[in-house]
Amino acid sequence: MNNLFKRILASAAAAVMLILPTGCGNGNDAEKTSAEAEPTAVSAENEIKKVTISCAGDVTLGTDESFGGYTMPELMADKNNDYSYLFSNVKEIFENDDLTIVNFEGTLTDRGVRQDKTFAFKADPEYVQALSAGSIEAVTLANNHSSDYGEESAEDTKKYLEDAGIIWFENENAAVTEVNGVKVGLVGIYELDGSAAETLPIAMQDVKDEGAELIIVEAHWGVEGENTPTQSQIDLAHEAVDLGADLVIGHHPHVLQGVEKYNKKYIVYSMGNFCFGGNQNPSDKDTMIFRQTFSVRDGMVGTDDDYEIIPCSISSTSSYNDYCPTPLEGDAAARVAEKIQSFSDRIGDGNLKLKFRGVDIEGDADA
Repeated sequence: MNNLFKRILASAAAAVMLILPTGCGNGNDAEKTSAEAEPTAVSAENEIKKVTISCAGDVTLGTDESFGGYTMPELMADKNNDYSYLFSNVKEIFENDDLTIVNFEGTLTDRGVRQDKTFAFKADPEYVQALSAGSIEAVTLANNHSSDYGEESAEDTKKYLEDAGIIWFENENAAVTEVNGVKVGLVGIYELDGSAAETLPIAMQDVKDEGAELIIVEAHWGVEGENTPTQSQIDLAHEAVDLGADLVIGHHPHVLQGVEKYNKKYIVYSMGNFCFGGNQNPSDKDTMIFRQTFSVRDGMVGTDDDYEIIPCSISSTSSYNDYCPTPLEGDAAARVAEKIQSFSDRIGDGNLKLKFRGVDIEGDADA
């Protein structure tokens, strides 16, 4: 695997930051000393280790050079380039997990030539601060915008991510990072050019060879604007699970699609947009955060079904896109929850009752 071992070592320091006092750590030093003084019934090898992972949708920083109106760079200028603003409304959620993963769709560069395509996204390298400030630790680059300004832009993006301690992964360049004593494999596949069927088993085997105990697959697939996954999405997702994926997350349609439970593993077919500089005012601003806590013992992932979906909007205001993804409450949260449930009813056996934060499955907001 290209550069995998180096990136495992590079991610070790960043992994320390993922263990939060309120999360799944081992407690303070005094507690450790006390625990070490007492004999335990379960050895360290047999203990259950918990890892909470949050996944969100498309993150496009910067803009297309052809865009007019109120673009993300103009908003940042108004905010005195305070990049922490962009994820300020979801930072608390991302801080209180162990690993946050998004689809980074665009480039961080001041070089390169715009490719001949309808939309090409470019951000000043300083925008990487937004990811760090928002407690985002890993990104998939397996998408159709990672080289929008040529290979130079792709190289620059990876460099600036690495310099910021953010793990990137794409296609056969998978990654393994250790979180709470668990080796987590991160696989990103790109289905739009037909390469995913060949890439998936190679990348899956690579992370297994590096000792991954928990594997997350992020897939770029589907049809833009469609709320129902294609059969090729479904087939590829099922193959990923059959090969050992513990969670499959999809991107590209820019709208939400449903959730399926297949062989006791969850598949989220499309997360939609998230912090999205690629559209100044999309008519559909609905998005979500999918958050799951995994239990791992002796390298085996449990089936305790500990997850929740957090309904969100890509903007803190409905009148335009202010590039600040925001959790929804009340009737707005219920509407998005019902929408995701209805999309999910079309997939699989149609009997999956989803769990939403603050909303019951019928769409009535909890008190």
